[in-house]
Amino acid sequence: MKYTIPTTNLPVQEIVEQVVAHFATETSLIVKAPPGAGKSTLLPLTFLNEPWLKGKKIIVLEPRRLAAKTIAKRLSHLLGEEAGETVGYRIRFETRVSDKTRIEVVTEGILTRMLQSDNQLTDVALVIFDEFHERSIHADVALALCREAQLTKRNDLRLLIMSATMDLPELSAKLQAKIIQSEGKQYPVAIHYMGATDMHLLPELTARVVIKASKANKGDILVFLPGQAEIIGCKELLEGKLANTVIHTLYGQLPFAQQQAALLPDVDGKRKVVLATSIAETSLTIEGVTTVVDSGFGKRSKFDPESGLSRLETVAISVDAADQRAGRAGRLSPGTCYRMWSEAQHEQLQRHHQPEIETTDLAPLVLEMAIWGISNIFNMVWLTPPPKSHVKQAKETLHYINALQRNKVTEHGKKIHQLPCNPRIAHMLLMAEELEQEALATDIAAVIEEKDPLNKKEAGVDLNERIKAVRRFRENSGKGRTFGVIERVAKSYRDLMEVEVENTEFDPFMTGLLLAHAYPERVAFARPGNQAQFQLANGAYAQFSGKDSLSREAWLSVAHIDAREGTGKIFMAAPLNPKDLKRMVKNTLAAHWDLIDDALIVHTEMRIGQIVLKSMPVDEPGDDEYARALFDTVRKDGRDLLNFSTEFEAWQAAMFDAQQKYPLSKFPDVDTESLLFACEEWLAPFAEDIEIKSDLKELDLLKIISAKVPAELLKLVEGLSV
Repeated sequence: MKYTIPTTNLPVQEIVEQVVAHFATETSLIVKAPPGAGKSTLLPLTFLNEPWLKGKKIIVLEPRRLAAKTIAKRLSHLLGEEAGETVGYRIRFETRVSDKTRIEVVTEGILTRMLQSDNQLTDVALVIFDEFHERSIHADVALALCREAQLTKRNDLRLLIMSATMDLPELSAKLQAKIIQSEGKQYPVAIHYMGATDMHLLPELTARVVIKASKANKGDILVFLPGQAEIIGCKELLEGKLANTVIHTLYGQLPFAQQQAALLPDVDGKRKVVLATSIAETSLTIEGVTTVVDSGFGKRSKFDPESGLSRLETVAISVDAADQRAGRAGRLSPGTCYRMWSEAQHEQLQRHHQPEIETTDLAPLVLEMAIWGISNIFNMVWLTPPPKSHVKQAKETLHYINALQRNKVTEHGKKIHQLPCNPRIAHMLLMAEELEQEALATDIAAVIEEKDPLNKKEAGVDLNERIKAVRRFRENSGKGRTFGVIERVAKSYRDLMEVEVENTEFDPFMTGLLLAHAYPERVAFARPGNQAQFQLANGAYAQFSGKDSLSREAWLSVAHIDAREGTGKIFMAAPLNPKDLKRMVKNTLAAHWDLIDDALIVHTEMRIGQIVLKSMPVDEPGDDEYARALFDTVRKDGRDLLNFSTEFEAWQAAMFDAQQKYPLSKFPDVDTESLLFACEEWLAPFAEDIEIKSDLKELDLLKIISAKVPAELLKLVEGLSV
């Protein structure tokens, strides 16, 4: 079928011929074009008649649901069709495609699921990554998986990365892709710096600047605020203050009709003020905007060590985001941007978005890769490799909750992966099903994911007090913004688990048991003689005030903790009935070196993690028992017991460099953490010869470990040093 592609006066039209000519012979391309150039609107349509499409589809990846749906409708309109015909979309909870669909606009999570069901994307000819500069973890994962498919099994798969602002030379080098740039048509924007802003007074201060901007400028005003709460607060302050002006809000949770009303001109011809999150930075065209008020803040997903989960935090935006926002004022005519920070502060901002893969919880990513059968995620083609320490912590978490076993996904891990939430929460919800305590689990999940709604000094650390407060909030018809956020999250989990709301009394020890499933490494046992001091199953120690109501409990399950050096501080926990811990008790072989006899002493232990409940010596351990105890000792203390020579560490570094340069060559993990974790794989042949501690020091690690690496990989490593 021959498609009629409409001609437009969009600025990106100037590079269409270059882009089409490039893809006639090449498979990867980067396009840089400023906001409003029309890259999202025009470029997908230009490929519909290309011979290399061969009846396959084009996938357009968008970071947000509103952008995906809006762009699909816009492309359909240009073709004179309804969405779902030639151009369709897939977003969470909504799909509009048909047998005629050639272009699918999807959100990032949808593409990852598509790759899981068909890792070669057999029915896809081109994947377009729109607004890639946002560097969400989903986009990074999708690019890594698509690039791997392209380099291994689908050398005809085309990849187009589109960005308005980004460090493109680095991306170009990594992907070995050409950059084509459209200058676009951007009018000058006058920048006004308003001085430092108190984030806690953001709605009030922003409302003042909006009123000032409305008096000094004509046209519609686009206001950037970090989140829904600040938007609602600012809207309330502006109501009735601006003559002949209608105020719209624009954020992800709004119904689509209200979002569209913010994008289109006012039906009565009134002036518009649009209060928006960063959802309005890219892809979306808001007609009539000549003025931008930028609060300078946005929401980013960050890993919170206290809760062990990722949560959205309000952070200062980067320079490229500030430029992107300001550019919104210069699409139609010369415009004005009011920045609610000082020029000095501007010089201190990060130049580019920090990739989310560097800051977020990686447990979902590691589980995702394990589902794919990828145990070593550093063998992927990453634009920004995930931090090793974060990967290590993610693997430990997934092993704790039985999602992984020896770095391989378990059947339980597959069930965890099917739930659209953090693996810890998913594990707790699955365990709650067995215990018929789903309603309580949904309340626990909501409370531990959000900021503590109570004052710790007054309420103490007991999680049960927070759950009681949430249930009182619901009984009192839901008054109060703090608990409103928690209840919205709780409702989303109730919908997921298909359970009714409960506000009745509950067993406080059941809270502890459910929490222990989410945080098995944080089950805590009171240290004898040390009031309110506890040893955690991960070996750490923590405490809280001796006056707290939980201070006399023998067992706790800890939700929030400051895991500082030495003794940490507990912020939220629940009591545990020791009878409920039977499933967590394991009988293991352990060992320690006798300093007098210089011999490995083997003993059996009954333990919960690192908490030893009972220990008995093994007088004459068999060879297998001795080897298992030796491996366990090396896993724990191998850094001190083995000889990590300068020569060996240099070789490890060279192996890592080769792994980064040749990611598809599937190098084995030879970093210290991995070697110790899997020490039985290389130490087993020498176990019976280890009698005294110095025998371990005499092992030639370079000779032993390099012997297990295929010769062709060793040649690649040697080639880097030439």
